Amino acid sequence: MIYPSSFEKKVGFDAVRRAVGEACTSAMGREQAEEMAFTADHSAVRLALEQTAEMLAITGSDSEFQLGAIHDMRAALRGIRVPGSFMPAQELMQLRTVLDTAADLHAFFARHRDDEGHSDLPALDRVAILLTPMPETARAIDRLLDRWGNVRDNASPELAEIRRSLASMNGVIAGAMRRVMARAVQEGWVEPDVTPAVRDGRLVVPVAPANKRRIAGIVHDESASGKTVFIEPAEIVEANNRLRELQMRERREVTRLLIAMADSLRPECPQMLDTLDLLGQLDFIHAKAAYARATEATMPTLAEGPEMEWYHACHPVLRASLERQGKQIVPLDITLSCPDRRILVISGPNAGGKSVTLKTVGIIQYMVQCGLLPPVYENSRIGVFDSIFIDIGDDQSIEDDLSTYSSHLRNMKYFLSHGNDRTLLLIDEFGAGTEPQIGGAIAQAILRQYNDRHMWGIVTTHFQNLKHFAEDTPGLVNGSMLYDRQLMQPQFRLLIGHPGSSFAIEIARKTGLPEAVIADAEEIVGSDYVNLDKYLLDITRDKRYWENKRADIRRKEKRLEETLARYEADADNLRAQRREIIADARAEAKKILEGSNAAIERTIHDIRRAQADREATLEARRRLDEERRRMGEELKAADSDHPLTARAPRRKRKPETSAPKSTEKRALAPGDNVLLDGAGTPGTIESLKGDSATVIFGQLRTTVKTSRLTPTLRKAASGAKAASFVSTSTGNEIRERQLRFKPDIDVRGMRADEAVQSVTYFIDDALQFNAGRVRILHGTGTGALRQYIRQYLATVHGVRAFRDEDVRLGGAGITVVELS
Repeated sequence: MIYPSSFEKKVGFDAVRRAVGEACTSAMGREQAEEMAFTADHSAVRLALEQTAEMLAITGSDSEFQLGAIHDMRAALRGIRVPGSFMPAQELMQLRTVLDTAADLHAFFARHRDDEGHSDLPALDRVAILLTPMPETARAIDRLLDRWGNVRDNASPELAEIRRSLASMNGVIAGAMRRVMARAVQEGWVEPDVTPAVRDGRLVVPVAPANKRRIAGIVHDESASGKTVFIEPAEIVEANNRLRELQMRERREVTRLLIAMADSLRPECPQMLDTLDLLGQLDFIHAKAAYARATEATMPTLAEGPEMEWYHACHPVLRASLERQGKQIVPLDITLSCPDRRILVISGPNAGGKSVTLKTVGIIQYMVQCGLLPPVYENSRIGVFDSIFIDIGDDQSIEDDLSTYSSHLRNMKYFLSHGNDRTLLLIDEFGAGTEPQIGGAIAQAILRQYNDRHMWGIVTTHFQNLKHFAEDTPGLVNGSMLYDRQLMQPQFRLLIGHPGSSFAIEIARKTGLPEAVIADAEEIVGSDYVNLDKYLLDITRDKRYWENKRADIRRKEKRLEETLARYEADADNLRAQRREIIADARAEAKKILEGSNAAIERTIHDIRRAQADREATLEARRRLDEERRRMGEELKAADSDHPLTARAPRRKRKPETSAPKSTEKRALAPGDNVLLDGAGTPGTIESLKGDSATVIFGQLRTTVKTSRLTPTLRKAASGAKAASFVSTSTGNEIRERQLRFKPDIDVRGMRADEAVQSVTYFIDDALQFNAGRVRILHGTGTGALRQYIRQYLATVHGVRAFRDEDVRLGGAGITVVELS
C-alpha cells in the first residue's frame, strides 16, 4: 500500500518512470513502464530485479544481444480477425521485421542453455523460453513481398501478366508523349525545358493559356496563378484510359493476394499477439537495465522482511540534476535493524539535507519494490515492506477546510490506522505547524504509538523533546545532518547515533541579524538550552575528528598492505632468481666436472703410456692438480661475477703480488712445456743452465731467463705441424694484424675468466706491437671484474704500471695500462 496517491511526485519517482519509458523502443514497452507498480510480493520483486541485473550484464558485455525493431502490430493483427479484411503491404513488412526480432532473440537465449535446458540467464529465460519463432510465416511473407515492402511481380501469374502490360503501355504512352512534346517545342507552343507532368494519374503537357487551343486534348487542371494549363493530348487519351484500367486490375489482384495472406495469418494471430507481449516485456527490462547503467545501480541483497542496510545510496533524479550543473552528490549510508533501531529521528539545520534524505529513502525503496535496480553499492541489504507512507510538504486545502497542521494530523491518523510492523513511515518536520510545546508533545505521543506497533521509518524534526525521547527509547535512534561551523555551510552527510543541532543562532548570525537581537534571544531561551546546542556541536565536531583519524589510519594501513605486497612480490622474484642461479651453477659445475673428467682421463692415459714411471707419474699428478686449481679459480670468478652474488658484501682481498706466486712456482725441467711472457705460442725446454733455459718454439730455438717462463699444459707443436704453423704466420699477416690493432678493448658484460682471457691476448698483441699504452674498458659495476683484471696485470712482466683513467674520460670504469 502506498499513501498518499501523490507519493511518486513527492519523492521524484515520476521522473524515473518517465526516463524508463523514454528508454523503451516499443509502444508495448512504454505501456509496461506506465503500468509499473509497487508490489510487496517478495518473489515478484526478486524476479524483476534479477531479470534487470541479467539484462544489465549481457548488454554491458561483448555479447551478441541485439534488441531489434519492435513495431506495435496489435491493432493490425486484431484488424484481420474479420474474414475479407487484409493487412497493407507496409504493415506486413513491419510484421516480418517483428518476426525476425523474435527469432533472433529466441536463438540468442537458446545459446545460453545447456544440453539439459538449464540457462545461465535463468530469470530472463523465463520470458525468452516462451518466444516461438514462426519461420513458415516469415517465408510466406517473403514470397509475397520484396525487401522494400512491395508485392512481388511473381506473387501470382495474373499479377505478372498485368505488370508486363503496364510496362508495355507505359512505353507506348512515353513514346507518344515524346512526339507531342517535340512537335509542341518545334512549333513554339512550349518552352524547350518543359517536361510532362501528372494530374490525376494521367500524363499531361503544361502549356501557356494562349496556346491551349493549339494542342488537341483534354484540359485537366491549371496552376494556382492561372499561367499554366495542363492538357492531356488526344493521342494518348485512349492509352491513358487503358493504363488506368490496368492499374485498377493491379490493385484488385494485389488486394486479393493480401486477403489471401490475411487468411493464412488469421489462425496464428493469438500466437503473434503473445509474441508481441513478450517482446514488450524484454523491451521494458532492457529499458530498466539502461536506466540502471545511467544511474550506476547494482543488484543488492534482497531480504525477506523489512530491513535497511544501505551503502552509497543516491537519489537518481537529484544526482542527474547535479551532474548537469557540474556538481557531485553526497551519498547516503543508513542502517536500520530490528528491534533496536527501527525508526531514525533526524535533526539538523534547515537546508542541511533532511528532506533529501527522506526522499532518497522513499524513492530507493519504491524503486526496488517496482522492480528497478537501486543506485546503491552491491553489498547493501534491502528488505521488502508491505506499505510505504509519506508525509512531506504542505497538503493544506481550502476545499477540504484543511490547514497545514490539520493535513499533517490527518496523515498521522491514517498511519496509525493502517500501519503495522511491515510499514515504512517517512515524516518530514514532525510536529511542526502549531504551537511548539504542544506540537512537540503530540508528536512524541504519536511517535511512541508508532514505535509500540514496531513500525519502521525516517522522521525529521527540530524538537528537542523528540531528540531526548529517541535517545532514551529502544527502537528509536537519533541521527543528524552534519554542518561545517567554520565555513557555516551544510555538508549533506548523515551521522547516525547522535542528535544534531539546528544551528539557529549560527545561521542567524551568518544572515547578519544584529548581535543585540541574538544576545536577547539567547537570554530568553536560557543558558541551558544554548549550552545543550553547543554540546551537540562539540559532539558533532569530535565525531568528525575521529572519523578523519580513522580514515587516515585506513589509508596508512592500505599503504602498508601495498608495501608488504610489493616486498612479498620482490621476495618471490628473488627466490625465482635464486633458483635460476642454482640451476646455472649446477650447469657450470657439470661443465667443470666434464672438463675435470677429461683431465683425469688424459692423466691416466699419460701414466699408462709412461708405464708407471715415477717421474712421469708425478708430472701427470702435478698437471692434474694444476688443472683442478685453475677450474676452482674459474668457478670462484664465475660466482663473483654473477649480478646477484656480486651485490653481496664481501671483504676486500688484497691483490696477490707476483712474488708469492713465484715462490709457489714448481722448478722447471728439460722437456716441460712453457709459455714465454708476452707470447701466446707454447714451447719446450731443451736444456737448463743456471737461471737461463734453451727453449724450442716450433723451429725456433732461443735462450731466455727462467723467470719469464710459465709451465703450461698446452703442448708445443713440432715437426711438419710446426712447419705448417710457422708457414701460416707469415710476416705479412703479422703486419696486417698490427695495422688492425686498436689500443682499446671493451670487456663489459663478460664473465671474469672470459674477460681475463681476452685481456691476455690483447696484452700479448700490445707487447708484440710495442703499443706502449693501452686502455681496458671494464665498467664500474661491483668492481669484481676490475679487480680480477688488475690481479692478472700484476703478474705480467711486460706491464710497467696500471691506473684509473681520468675522471673526465671514464674514471674507475677504465684501466690505463703502461707497457715497458
